[in-house]
Amino acid sequence: MGSQRLTVVVTRRLPEVVETRMKELFDVELRDPDTRMTREELAAAMRRADVLVPCVTDHIDSNLLAQAGERLKLIANYGAGVDHIDVHSARQRGVLISNTPGVVTEDTADMTMALILAVTRRIPEGLAVMQSGQWQGWAPTAFMGGRVGGRRLGILGMGRIGTAVARRAAAFGMQIHYHNRKRLRPEQEAEVEATYWESLDQMVSRMDVISVNCPHTPATFHLMNARRLRLMKPTGVIVNTSRGEVIDENALTRMLRAGEIAGAGLDVYEHGKDINPRLRELSNVVLLPHMGSATVEGRTEMGEKVIINIKTFADGHRPPDLVVPGML
Repeated sequence: MGSQRLTVVVTRRLPEVVETRMKELFDVELRDPDTRMTREELAAAMRRADVLVPCVTDHIDSNLLAQAGERLKLIANYGAGVDHIDVHSARQRGVLISNTPGVVTEDTADMTMALILAVTRRIPEGLAVMQSGQWQGWAPTAFMGGRVGGRRLGILGMGRIGTAVARRAAAFGMQIHYHNRKRLRPEQEAEVEATYWESLDQMVSRMDVISVNCPHTPATFHLMNARRLRLMKPTGVIVNTSRGEVIDENALTRMLRAGEIAGAGLDVYEHGKDINPRLRELSNVVLLPHMGSATVEGRTEMGEKVIINIKTFADGHRPPDLVVPGML
């Protein structure tokens, strides 16, 4: 398939440099204004595209794929996670899936560490007082948080991002623990002096901070459910920069309101932008608008990976970041 005949439909606005390069290489339809496509618009896009470039806000299930045209041969996802795409159904229809792994690792790990510090040091509460003009000056017992050095950090999912979080947390003097589908190699554990827990329950019950860094799959849906959240220490903190579906958000909200968990830092939510309104009322919760990968560098590199995947496919080769069901 020649790239000059390739029709690429992009579902959201991308960084300008990425869109410009796509225009140079492909027959591309860009999204303007920057709003989420409706289901009907997605179906129409999939009927006229050779390549669709969606992102995490586009939910592409088997019913939507059934409406795709015969032209659609590649879904080049703008993002590493593909839980919003029915990969199995796509492959059955002969549609390849690619993603953008690796490029958001450092940015997301930075944000994870920022959330840990924000919750434990009560930074949003301090900001709120300063912005309201109510600060009365320094006081010995005002805004006392907790020191992160010496605390136990339990990382749920020790992949690229989890490992990057471990490196940062170790530099802050935290003790690193982790639960993963597979244990790391000894030299990887030694790098950050990480302790492996085969039992997630046992790890959760002993940690001061839990960091969720695993992908959303059927096996990880509500992995941190009500029963497991109750295992956490009352002084414990949980942060999530991965996928909201991994935590039972309603159970977490109830426990935070009841003081059964000390605090939470969330960048992702179980139902996307529809956040439990009671979470917004809590002073011990830091909420961010899914901005873990939101750096100019990261978002540009994501776009570059999308372009490489499309161009490689257009030249008749396997996309370098091809997603196969066995990876999920």
